[in-house]
Amino acid sequence: MISFNPETDILDLSGKVIFITGGNAGLGKEAALQIAKHNPSKIIIGSRDRFKGLAAIDFITNIVPNAKFQFIQMDLAALSSVHAAAKLFLSTNIRLDILMNNAGIMAVPPGLTADGYEIQFGTNHLGHALLTRLLLPLMLVTAEQPGSDVRIINLTSDSHKRAPVEGIQFDNLRSADQPSTAMMRYGQSKLANILYAKELAKRYPSIKIAAVHPGVVKTDLQVTMRKSFLLARLLAPVFTYFVGVEVEEGAHNQLWAATAKGVKSGELYYPVGQSVEGTELARNMDLAAELWEWTEKRFTGSEYKL
Repeated sequence: MISFNPETDILDLSGKVIFITGGNAGLGKEAALQIAKHNPSKIIIGSRDRFKGLAAIDFITNIVPNAKFQFIQMDLAALSSVHAAAKLFLSTNIRLDILMNNAGIMAVPPGLTADGYEIQFGTNHLGHALLTRLLLPLMLVTAEQPGSDVRIINLTSDSHKRAPVEGIQFDNLRSADQPSTAMMRYGQSKLANILYAKELAKRYPSIKIAAVHPGVVKTDLQVTMRKSFLLARLLAPVFTYFVGVEVEEGAHNQLWAATAKGVKSGELYYPVGQSVEGTELARNMDLAAELWEWTEKRFTGSEYKL
């Protein structure tokens, strides 16, 4: 494990623009707070909930008065909302240095997104994939600037190990309850976060791209899972109490990946800064290419163009 202290180990971020999805709470809010202390040009908070997003900005600016923020309302479970968010961002910013795909849902009951995709896969992978796709041209331009260090950070989970045996059930991604369990559906979406990061890294070498697992963290994701399932309600609090870390520590890995010098593109990192292989499925570049092609085909319509 790498020793990492955000207060002292994050270097000056002057001139940099950072976009954090789910920056209204938990790991995203903590990441925004720590980044704000290092003089970025602007931090964009993407959040479905306007009230919570603005409250997070108020909270951080009370601690870091000079921090500059922009709030963009965005629902990752509705691709039209993601498109509108990207369009607003591009109309108000001329560069993007760090995209932290942080937001997510975990082990929720069966459901579909506004566009008819399994809710966890649609939110955790597809919404972020569209956002990344739409912001990528600006990130490539930013990467050409002298002294730039452009990065995309995808939050994943050790639960990618819970994905189905075939990895991603492409034929079932419009089904609310397949794969058969909520944790398996969550694992499938988290596997997709890793594979998509690896494929992005292969295709866009001028940008540093990594997938990061934050560890077991005491966040609202755990609360949501406990509300959804009786067994989780009974066991998760005990497990989290003994092995879980507070949000302040839990955000270290994504902050390290977003700012540290030793990060290698295409890697999967466990806390903090530990490069790991992940499962055999997480290393399957044929599956990564298949996911890429499947994802690209979702965005062929004119409604996904800028």
